[in-house]
Amino acid sequence: MEFSWSPRDGEPALVDIGEDAALELALPILPASRARLLGPGDDAAVIAAPDGRFVVTGDTMIEGPDFRQEWTTPESFGWKLVATNLADIAAMGAEPVALVMSIAVPGDARASVLAEMARGMRDACLQLAPGCGIEGGDLARSSVITGAATAFGDLDGRAPVLRSGARPGDVVAVSGGLGLASRGLALLFERATEDGAPDEFALARLRAAASEDELAALDAQLWPRPPIADGVLAALAGATAMLDVSDGLALDASRIARASGVALALESARIEEAAGGAERCAEWSVERVLAGGEDHALLAAFPPDAALPGGFRAIGRVEAGSGLLVDGRPYAGPLGWDPFRP
Repeated sequence: MEFSWSPRDGEPALVDIGEDAALELALPILPASRARLLGPGDDAAVIAAPDGRFVVTGDTMIEGPDFRQEWTTPESFGWKLVATNLADIAAMGAEPVALVMSIAVPGDARASVLAEMARGMRDACLQLAPGCGIEGGDLARSSVITGAATAFGDLDGRAPVLRSGARPGDVVAVSGGLGLASRGLALLFERATEDGAPDEFALARLRAAASEDELAALDAQLWPRPPIADGVLAALAGATAMLDVSDGLALDASRIARASGVALALESARIEEAAGGAERCAEWSVERVLAGGEDHALLAAFPPDAALPGGFRAIGRVEAGSGLLVDGRPYAGPLGWDPFRP
């Protein structure tokens, strides 16, 4: 894996070849969406909206608060930028259709990093949401690597699944990993640093010595695989509320509770069961799962008589009241990731 974003052994930098040549390397790699009417090449793309509506979302990845160069290849950057946006579309009960990407990189970055990012974006689309494609965007120069994506989804005539529809008696269920991504981030900070700073060579040593469970945690952080197809399955099964667990299970469950005017009552034993065996390590705890972010699982509420679809597993229920309960007691925190809090 090529972790260096800077030229090595006489490779050209972006400033050496210019924007048009860089795009010529990257654009042929990107997949077309099934809804493409006009793709990259003009000032804007044209995308079909079969039922006259689109679900739209956007997200950013900024070097520093969101990722570190030393732990992130251009491919994994492209993959994660796509995957995190696809999860938001799936959480509305929609099928991802297309994305546009705005990328800013330093001028002295390797000319090939854009093509490598494009390969990561392509692979994420093909593996997580076949038929979804990338229809253009923007390329800019910046002192820090930044990605901003806008994703579009098709509801296929259905109503969107909102956060505000949960009702007392509903089953609370989750699809996707829980707690692994935060464990992966902790491993990176604990073991992939030299003199307290992120280091790609320390990461290579970490991966070489890591257990199977630790490798799964690292991949959950660097190469997330949200259960995209389960978003539509949840909508078809009658999900009353749903969101993408990006900021921590506790914080995101509290958001459904607040939006719906109810209480979400979660059970530790069921959370532990849903988290699976990959978190079995000395540091594992239900509290880590509740507070950990970047899982990009789908958290949903279903009517009590609904059959849980896809990979959904029950972890609690909706009750009258407000806020988040864990094992019958109000949960006081920690809640999860907030970019404006230390």
